[in-house]
Amino acid sequence: MNARWNALSARDRRVLVAGAAVCLVLLGWALLWHPLDVHRAELERTVDAQRQDLAFLRQGAAQIARQHEAGTHSRAQRQGRSLLALADASARGAGLESSLRRVEPVGARSVRVSFEGASFDALANWMEALARDYGIETSDFSADHADGIGLVNARVTLEDAP
Repeated sequence: MNARWNALSARDRRVLVAGAAVCLVLLGWALLWHPLDVHRAELERTVDAQRQDLAFLRQGAAQIARQHEAGTHSRAQRQGRSLLALADASARGAGLESSLRRVEPVGARSVRVSFEGASFDALANWMEALARDYGIETSDFSADHADGIGLVNARVTLEDAP
């Protein structure tokens, strides 16, 4: 191999060295630089997406904290009404008075409310309003189909959050 190299003219040796250098540079780019550059760009996109997700989650956490605080303030604004009285009055205010059958205490901080032939939509809106406005959670819910479209016989257990 040395004999062949020495047999080449100086110009041919320079061309071969230059060609080998160009080949090494191209191989280095194709095997090292380009894959690393593609991976870096992909990681940048992933980081950007994760930053957007984090911003979304922080915004949601702030909204949840505001809603929780609003619910805490609302509990204080119940004007001294018990959970039993509040459940009865709010159900009547939600248009469920004709289907309201019974409101009974279950424990120190929970009541069971029974409905017959209640509008499911009105019932769901009532439970959501209690949670939103007063921080009262629905701990148990069961419903059976009643005669009529969208009507249910339901039993709801409400709990006052601590």
